Amino acid sequence: MTEGMSDEVINGNYRGWADRVADELAKSNPGFTYMNLAIRGKLLKQVVDDQIPAAVKYIEGKQTLVSFHAGANDVLRPNYQAELSLPQYEEGIRQLTDAGATVIIFTVIDKVEGKGKTATLWHQRFSNFNENVRKVAARYPVILFEAKDAEFLNDRRFLAFDRLHMNSEGHRRLANAVLQGLGYEFDPSWKVAPAAAKKQNKVVRVATNIVWVATFLIPWIWRRIRGKSSGDGRIAKYSKPVKWSSR
Repeated sequence: MTEGMSDEVINGNYRGWADRVADELAKSNPGFTYMNLAIRGKLLKQVVDDQIPAAVKYIEGKQTLVSFHAGANDVLRPNYQAELSLPQYEEGIRQLTDAGATVIIFTVIDKVEGKGKTATLWHQRFSNFNENVRKVAARYPVILFEAKDAEFLNDRRFLAFDRLHMNSEGHRRLANAVLQGLGYEFDPSWKVAPAAAKKQNKVVRVATNIVWVATFLIPWIWRRIRGKSSGDGRIAKYSKPVKWSSR
């Protein structure tokens, strides 16, 4: 999510909600610098072991805002073990707040369109994940953004074709939600829910589902079988602080 998956591409990288927030922060903070360590597909342990230490060395002694959103990839795995992942999440928050950062964290939308075992399992797992996030938020000095305050963002019109990452409009809306929460100038249209979607033609719906399975689901399963990740071999967009100016 924070890498910016499926947003518009600028200079070879996805833009994403975090870059959009940085655009606004740079306007009123002279000397503002920005890092984006997010890499698609990473699990909580990888984020805590690799990304947080890379961030902490630039945090101490500086006024720093950190977005921490990790764990959803763990929840999606067939062998997900909440008793292992959830303590890792808290450990990440502890390290960042101990370093002196102002940390923002997120719950996720735990309801999906459709019914059946898959939808039920999704709801159970992500509801549990959200409850853990809220408990951590109660124990540490963080800023919590609640997905339940904008559940309409789960509308597929705000999602990319992979049905997992946000499209450009989704990233735009999330960026403005964060800006509002931080007290910066924002576009209030982010809160306007879309009109009810028209019912899709059955033939089109079936064809779209078949293409989605072939394009995204089967490759995802194949990567899991081989122990591979979509983030393997990738590096962060901005692994060191860069001077940032709004676009």
